[in-house]
Amino acid sequence: MTSLPEDPPSAISEGDRDTAVQRLQEAYSQGHISHEELDERLHQVLTARTRGELVAALASLPEENAGTTSTIAAAAGRIKRRGAWRVPRILKVESAYGRVRLDLSRAVIEHPVVDIELQLGTGRATITVPRDATVEFEDLRTGWKDTRYKPRARSRPGGPTIRICGTMGYGRLKIRHAWR
Repeated sequence: MTSLPEDPPSAISEGDRDTAVQRLQEAYSQGHISHEELDERLHQVLTARTRGELVAALASLPEENAGTTSTIAAAAGRIKRRGAWRVPRILKVESAYGRVRLDLSRAVIEHPVVDIELQLGTGRATITVPRDATVEFEDLRTGWKDTRYKPRARSRPGGPTIRICGTMGYGRLKIRHAWR
């Protein structure tokens, strides 16, 4: 019996590394960690090769703006986020008419769980999640078409959990995993 090759561990970008260094510096300046602990964790961050190693270096730090909720709203037109944007812990997306496209594949995701609340009237929505993300959308109510989502055959531990909830009127939600 042959075994399937495993996916390589989730690599991190320089943006991820820079964000982690900034979080450590903020924790030190606020007195949450000592100078020695700062040095040790900075070494871990600067030598980390995977997202899991990076998360381990930030373990036990207080949540950065843990209570923040951001809202993206448009009455009509498109809502589009892509590239290296910072994803808040709770993201509300509101649109009466128009298309929504959220690409989280290169976004900075600092929280293990991200809640996306959709309040959409008409128009379709596409959400691209990181390759190693876990997706939950049981609390999403759709009025017209079912959600399209094909989970990854093999998921690796350590990726963020993306929970999608809310209401969609006329339109379809398509959720897909990034290729890289």
